[in-house]
Amino acid sequence: MNLIKGFMLIELPTIQDGIDGTISIVESGKHIPFNVKRVYYVYNLANQVAIRGKHAHKKLEQVLFCISGSFKLNLDDGENQMEFLVYKPNVGVYLGVDLWHSMTDFSSNCIFFVLASDYYNESDYIRNYSEFINYVTVKNLKTHSNHYNHGLIQ
Repeated sequence: MNLIKGFMLIELPTIQDGIDGTISIVESGKHIPFNVKRVYYVYNLANQVAIRGKHAHKKLEQVLFCISGSFKLNLDDGENQMEFLVYKPNVGVYLGVDLWHSMTDFSSNCIFFVLASDYYNESDYIRNYSEFINYVTVKNLKTHSNHYNHGLIQ
């Protein structure tokens, strides 16, 4: 059972092309649960003790693929935490809204790319962990309160 809200793994179809390698296919709206508006990738991680991410998004959705090497991904939805190794080039990690994430322990050959649901918008970022906890706590209280107000919970 997945305890982290806004997280899932996405396995892409692959085609083994004999000695010519392996092809992984990504199609927006089919394999990716949103229309892709932005793609970026990170490479040349010379500082293997680097920590990337360290933020959450209010509206942006992303799928992250490690196409070479590996790294550790840390996820936090404000209630539960999870850490795991990302290393399969055909398995992406869906990062939904309100999900704090950071990446560490990069291998020397690490390359990862990200498919994003919208263009860059700094106001969508929550870059302070305390602010993130406050944001999701208030949001969860409002959601819980709305369920009571609409008679969904008695």
